[in-house]
Amino acid sequence: MSRTTTAAPAVRPYQSYVYAYPHKTAYRPLADRPGLRELWAAERKDALSLYLHIPFCEVRCGFCNLFTRIGAPGELTTRYLDALDRQAAAVRDALGDDGPVRFAAAAFGGGTPTFLTAAELERLCDIAEKRMGADLRSVPLSVETSPSTATADRLGVLADRGTTRISIGVQSFVEAEARAAVRPQRRADVEAALDRIREARIPVLNIDLIYGIDGQTEESWRTSLDAALGWRPEELYLYPLYVRPLTGLGRLGADSEAAADAAWDEQRLRLYRAGRDHVLAHGYEQVSMRMFRRADAPRTGGPDDYACQTDGMIGLGCGARSYTTKLHYSFDYAVEMREVRAIIDGYTAAEDFSHAEVGRYVDGDEARRRHLLQSVLQAEGLPLADYRERFGTSPADDFPLELARFEARGWLDASAVASGRLRLSPEGLAHSDALGPELFSPEVRAAMAAYELK
Repeated sequence: MSRTTTAAPAVRPYQSYVYAYPHKTAYRPLADRPGLRELWAAERKDALSLYLHIPFCEVRCGFCNLFTRIGAPGELTTRYLDALDRQAAAVRDALGDDGPVRFAAAAFGGGTPTFLTAAELERLCDIAEKRMGADLRSVPLSVETSPSTATADRLGVLADRGTTRISIGVQSFVEAEARAAVRPQRRADVEAALDRIREARIPVLNIDLIYGIDGQTEESWRTSLDAALGWRPEELYLYPLYVRPLTGLGRLGADSEAAADAAWDEQRLRLYRAGRDHVLAHGYEQVSMRMFRRADAPRTGGPDDYACQTDGMIGLGCGARSYTTKLHYSFDYAVEMREVRAIIDGYTAAEDFSHAEVGRYVDGDEARRRHLLQSVLQAEGLPLADYRERFGTSPADDFPLELARFEARGWLDASAVASGRLRLSPEGLAHSDALGPELFSPEVRAAMAAYELK
């Protein structure tokens, strides 16, 4: 990251990655501890998404603020899967049998799900199928992996159990950049893992890459892009590097310096545009600021096929969140390693999973904000008719000041109105991490600001 002092841009382009709204730092302990049976009684349950969270990794990357710990001493993975099984039984019981309960998509995330052994992955699939009733061979199933854990036996289990998409975090094919991101790895090992994934014949391969690493140039960025493109992945995710508190890079002192570094913003924006244009020129389509899909890739389904604006989410595991139409809930959240370990230990010892413990109610204005956010940050934009059908209003009615600001900055695609959509311009997509936070409600902002980092 360059340390040249320059004038700060009018709008910081990299403020927050909005992958869900509200963020877990806006969640609080639920005083009423609502029962899951009550929460789900009136919900549609015929197009649910199932997410199983595995909070273990072999190493923790310097940029990572995910809920995960390094290693699993003793029988911790066994105890964790035992707790996951107990939670699954309680949740499936709470969903009831009054109407159809159907899962339209499933995903294993983390952490690194393939930290588990092949036998443990079999058990994980059994929990999804036998406890929850998800037919993994007939719905899209996405699984995250890493170069060191993408072994042939693990991949064989995932392929046999119906995995349609595997996502591998490479971040950089340049070894010096991987070390700078506190993710030491050899390119040869990465390539060997990719070869094993292709041999497993899982239909969709996604490769994650990161731009904005210290010392990264357009030339070295293109080296990683070309290395990834050489595998013809069906999907590519291009992530800007963030340095967050309590992460490895944050502890190195980079957070306070980088947060005020306009030159770093400029570097990331330049690399984003270079990466976007390079990938588009190689036959990919842009799905969001981060996601690109090969134009001729098989449409086997994936995370973007889940209608996050309206469909329910069942999350299992101590780092997973669940969504009903009015409440988002999870377990406690932390980044610092001691806190993460304590939460995992508490989860593995728990017997009662019949209540929501931590969360935030999302209705009224918050539901409108969430629907707008989750739609407009996708390249295809928001169908205005869908919004009006759900809320009886239009985004222009509900968010006139915000949309006027976005329009003045050139972030909206004026031509999309004729087709009945609210859609971002290419420049708007480039500024997704600035636009998203501007749609947060004052109440959510206040809750996030008051959250005590741990």
